[in-house]
Order: sequence, then structure tokens, then C-alpha cells
Amino acid sequence: MSEVRYNWTKEQIAEIYNTPLLELIYKAATIHRKYHNPEEVQISSLISIKTGGCPEDCAYCPQAARYHTEVKVQKLMSVDEVSAIADRAQTMGASRLCMGAAWREVRDNKDFDRVLDMVKTVNAKGMEVCATLGMINAEQAQKLADAGLYAYNHNVDTSEENYGNIISTRNYEDRLNTLHNVRKAGLTVCSGGIIGMGESADDRIGMLLTLSHLNPHPESVPINALVPVEGTPLGEMPIVESWEMIRMIATTRLVMPDSVVRLSAGRVQMNKETQALCFMAGASSIFMGEKLLTTPNPDANEDKKMFEVLGLKPRKAFDYREKKEKMEV
Repeated sequence: MSEVRYNWTKEQIAEIYNTPLLELIYKAATIHRKYHNPEEVQISSLISIKTGGCPEDCAYCPQAARYHTEVKVQKLMSVDEVSAIADRAQTMGASRLCMGAAWREVRDNKDFDRVLDMVKTVNAKGMEVCATLGMINAEQAQKLADAGLYAYNHNVDTSEENYGNIISTRNYEDRLNTLHNVRKAGLTVCSGGIIGMGESADDRIGMLLTLSHLNPHPESVPINALVPVEGTPLGEMPIVESWEMIRMIATTRLVMPDSVVRLSAGRVQMNKETQALCFMAGASSIFMGEKLLTTPNPDANEDKKMFEVLGLKPRKAFDYREKKEKMEV
């Protein structure tokens, strides 16, 4: 079970997912130590460079224009604003800055040119730069790569079978096409999903099946717990149980052992013990800062205290790239 492979079946992933939890955590922790330094967790910072007004209908997202939420539309940030935020994040230990814009897709205009300048500016600081801007074509992906982008995030969100229950304004193939364009440009891929949207365990397994069949696997796999937001179709969903999140992290680690599993949205709903078990089960990245785009996130000082208690230290930037280069020599 320890090798990187791309031919998982749904039945094999289901067998892993349904392993008794303590045994599952043990197996995942063992594999995690083989491929990653268990004492290191990457600190990332996620900012919304353009907020609200999105034409999509993602059922979980408060930035969709059609939903009545408290999110206020904000125009695209300036390069100087993003630079200042990156400086603060780096001072607090972040080695990766993720920039999100509430767009359905990237358009070749002055706004995209400004994003390219943001990428160049943050890249010059020695940080990994990640962007999530919606759908992009091959030429746009190449422009981002040429500007110094390190990673592009585009989550598959859920299983292909369940996708239409969550989003109707695009299809699953659109997601996969964007990931193909990202990979073709030589960027690292960041793609995961969300649990707690009313999906079945079979849907969670199906989502991991899709990601595990990408060759190579996404370098980064964020696992999000839904943060229900009033005014969205999923605003009344119950909070994800801690055990479900731990089980999902552990299964992801075993199915894609070489990927960085990111403990993403929903941490504010988790106690420190839950997060500790997620780290043990294979999570090796968190987002730092008061908000993840528009949803709450734990305070940075609280995260610092948690790291001290657990004996964790921040991982430096580009460690994945350096590891791959050493393996290829």
C-alpha cells in the first residue's frame, strides 16, 4: 500500500476508507513518515484578491452573486496591497501565498495582467505563489507559469456523480480540462474537495478515485470541511464530525502518499485534538489567518501555540520541488 500508483479501484479505496479508525490512522501515519517529514507543516496564507459577484452557483459559496449573504463585493486588489499582505504573512511564518478571485473563468484583460504582476511580485519574495481564478485555458496557464506561479488550485469538489447536485453552471469535465491545462504548463496542481455537503461516503471515495487517477497525482490535495454560510443552499448543513475529517485525511494520505494533504477550511470548527489527529493521519499543511477567502479561520497565535504543543515547525517554501529534483538526479 506504500507505493505511488494510479490504478486504484473504487472498491480498493472504499476498503481503505472503511478501515476501523484507529487502524486507519496508524497505517496513514506510517506512510506519512515514509514520504514526508512528520515534524513539518507548511503554513499558507489565502487571500481574496477579488471578492463576490461570481456568476457561478456553487451551493457552498457565499461569493455567488445569486445568493443573499453578508459578503460584500470588492474589486480586484492592487499589486501593492497584495505585496503588503504577503510581507505580513511571510513574517508570521507563511511560505506559500494563495490568491483567490471570484471569477468563473480568467479573461485576457487588464485584470489578468494585474494578477500576473501580483504573481511576479510575490514570487520575488521567495514564497510559493498559488492562484485560484476559476477556469483557465492553456495560454493563460502558460502566462501564469512564466510570471512565476508555483501552483494552481482548482478543486474537483466532490464525485463526478454528485457534482450536478452542487454546481450546475459548469460540469466536471470543465474542472478536469483546467487541471490538464495547469499540468501542461508545468505548474504544480492543487486539487481536492469538500466534505459535509450532504454527499455519501461513496461520493467521497469517488472524488479520491478521480484525483488518484491523475498522473502525476496533484502535488497538493486540500481537504475542506464545509463551513455552512447563511444564505447559501447549504447554509443549514450540520457541522462535519471530527471523525469524518480524520478518516478523509487518512484515506487521502494512503491513496496519494506523495501528495501534500492540506487541512483546509473548517478548522475553526475543530478542537486542537482533532487537528492533532489530522496531522498524525497525514495532513502537512494549514492555512493561517483570520479568514479563508470569506469564511472564518483560527487565529495565527492560536496556531503558533498548537505548533509548540505538538512539536511542529513550519516547512520552508519549494520543499516539494527540491525533493523531486533530488529524486530525479
